[in-house]
Amino acid sequence: MDGTRRTADEQAARWNGPAAHAWVESQAVLDDMLRPFEDLLVEAVLAEQGRHVLDVGCGTGGTTLAVARRLGADGRCVGIDISEPMVTAARARAEREGTQASFVRADAQDHMFEPAGFDIVMSRFGVMFFQDSVRAFTNLRRAARDDARLRFITWRGPAENPFMTTAERAAAPLLPNLPARQPDEPGQFAFADPDRVHRILEESGWTEIDIRPVDVDCTLPERELVGYFTRLGPVSRVLPATDEQTRARVVETVRAAFDTYVRGTEVRFTAACWMVGARASSAS
Repeated sequence: MDGTRRTADEQAARWNGPAAHAWVESQAVLDDMLRPFEDLLVEAVLAEQGRHVLDVGCGTGGTTLAVARRLGADGRCVGIDISEPMVTAARARAEREGTQASFVRADAQDHMFEPAGFDIVMSRFGVMFFQDSVRAFTNLRRAARDDARLRFITWRGPAENPFMTTAERAAAPLLPNLPARQPDEPGQFAFADPDRVHRILEESGWTEIDIRPVDVDCTLPERELVGYFTRLGPVSRVLPATDEQTRARVVETVRAAFDTYVRGTEVRFTAACWMVGARASSAS
């Protein structure tokens, strides 16, 4: 099996396994923690005045539903994600609240979208996991009308986001099999290099590319902190295979490493990200 296919299969397995269920079960906590980014993205999307919106890597549907609520009956908002558990949760949320949004369980890299069906393509932390980013954004360009707008938020580098790597750095001495992050591989920090992001979009048929840094203050209830790092992220993928004594040591060590972020009943940190904008080139 070639490396590209293996990477794609690994991503599909990850987002349809325990990690996906953990995200679904932590939906409310994560939505609250990431709300500032939702607000930024929704306002940016609505400012473009488009009516047909595609949300890439929509997860449990928070951003899709937020835009759909604002667009109302005259709009069309579609979320797409590779994760069956997350898409199922998103559909249930839409049905519960009666919001007109629809969801597709598919890989946006290869999905056969209706050509030129959207005037806005958006994403909140959902575009860093493609095994072939140029292929993926080329496919999204086909789904977009000429002059459609692209808006997404993605992480800057790990050095600027120490909160996001605290757990793995603290746990590494106790978990020798903890995999190291590899630059440019699909994952949280795959779009950390703005030059790489610009190159991917340019090669994919997008123009007027604008990449701006945004720094956002986020909060997480302190009572949710242990559940956060034991169920989400690199440590969570290794922890279940360890013995009980090691697990206890890891939890104790990692929890102490987060002390610098704890303020009373809250965990506070600054998230360093890129807000990326582009236009679908009419020459594509």
